[in-house]
Amino acid sequence: MRLGIYYPQNELGTDPEVITEFAQGVESMGYDHVMIFDHVAPDTPESKPGWNPAYKASDPLSEVFCLYSFMAAVTTRLEMAVGVLLLSQRQTVLVAKQAAVVDILSKGRLRLGVGTGWNEVEYEALGMDWKDRGARIDEQVRVLQKLWTNEVVTYHGKYHTLNSIGLNPLPVQRPIPIWFGGRSEAVYKRTGELGSGFLPLTGPDEKGVETLERIAHYAREFDRDPSEIKIDVRVHLGGHSSLHARKGRPAEDLADEAVRWKAMGATHATFNTRHSQLETVKGHLAAAKRIKNAADSALAKG
Repeated sequence: MRLGIYYPQNELGTDPEVITEFAQGVESMGYDHVMIFDHVAPDTPESKPGWNPAYKASDPLSEVFCLYSFMAAVTTRLEMAVGVLLLSQRQTVLVAKQAAVVDILSKGRLRLGVGTGWNEVEYEALGMDWKDRGARIDEQVRVLQKLWTNEVVTYHGKYHTLNSIGLNPLPVQRPIPIWFGGRSEAVYKRTGELGSGFLPLTGPDEKGVETLERIAHYAREFDRDPSEIKIDVRVHLGGHSSLHARKGRPAEDLADEAVRWKAMGATHATFNTRHSQLETVKGHLAAAKRIKNAADSALAKG
């Protein structure tokens, strides 16, 4: 099982020295990937009475491709795993270009998780249609794969018109692996047909088993081997959001959760140290070290 860690950007911010210390620190611990989530312009809780999100307009959130370009320069081995880019609120060809450049700068270390998100206000701010986001992302993924594997592309679809265009340079990975995140039947089907991997939003429980079974079902429908689809699970040290923030669980609990996921077929686990009352980069790194040691020991035992 490959192990990763979230960069807690809404807690540690955008200081280049802090980003460097975190990225190099977790790489030296032996983590395989670092994950970040994507929001371009979240709104405020005041816009939705009773709403307490994991991130809001007052939180420092870096743009995904810019942050990974920087991390690529200060690391040598860490995979850059987006978890997830809100693809359907972005321009497809621009995403293709940005991702290709990050893949080149990182020497083939980009993994692009994508999803549709949940925040209609952000779509409005970016000038994208909220209502057709699901149908559009299916076509977007097909366009991305064509742009990353062909020097010149012509494509006429419902949402895209490409007349003999090319990215130049093409990415190192052709295509860059696309993973899906979400918990709807449409997402499971999309993953079964088009995904290199999936990022569940559940735990290693009956719902988790059901989710993986649905993806395997759709993979077989599209004549794919379900084992080709990798699974990267999220394991939280504290709460899922600021609303549920709490002092971190023992590292052994997170390790046991990763072991249970592995027994269910998960190939990756990404640990999240946000919302666990840690205030400094050193605190997050110390927690990451405890988790890594516990996970390595537990996974070695089976």
